[in-house]
Amino acid sequence: MSRFSSQGYGPAVAALLAPERLNELGPGTPNRVAGEPLASLSAESLAAPHAVVDRRMAAACQSALWLYHDFLDESHAISQELDTIEGSYWHGILHRREPDYTNAKYWFRRVGSHPIGPELAAAARALAEAAPADRSAEFLNTQAEWDHFRFVDLCQAATAGRSAAELLCRRIQQREWELLFDYCYRRACADAALG
Repeated sequence: MSRFSSQGYGPAVAALLAPERLNELGPGTPNRVAGEPLASLSAESLAAPHAVVDRRMAAACQSALWLYHDFLDESHAISQELDTIEGSYWHGILHRREPDYTNAKYWFRRVGSHPIGPELAAAARALAEAAPADRSAEFLNTQAEWDHFRFVDLCQAATAGRSAAELLCRRIQQREWELLFDYCYRRACADAALG
């Protein structure tokens, strides 16, 4: 499984990703240190040194970065204005973390199958094999396609204490964030050759 590196992005994004985080399944606590840099992040500074070629994808990246630092309201304000599959995807992740599981599923229905799905399913399978949880997470070992809805249910069970998969879910959620962010960033920027 490939490892995510903040060094493949521009300096503004790399600085925001430098404090590695393993977000909670719930809303978390906003990282106030990141608030000012996030608020001043424009599409151009996000993409630098590359040119912005897709402003909606750049906005999706901004939503993702707010979410990464647990500013759910700011992330929500951006993602709900993005009438794209990626906007719906970030919106779904945000509602899953609120937690508002029904609303999360609504947004994931709008996403449907996404290009990161096969790689995410493989990553989830590898993570589940490395750290087995309980029967509620067994589906991760056999899925060929990513199942947003079963993962929402697993996160809900873990949060409620009905599953021992909380740490596993957090790790999968992190990999999901990394894959989707990378997907959006590559499409936001011209000539973005990421490592």
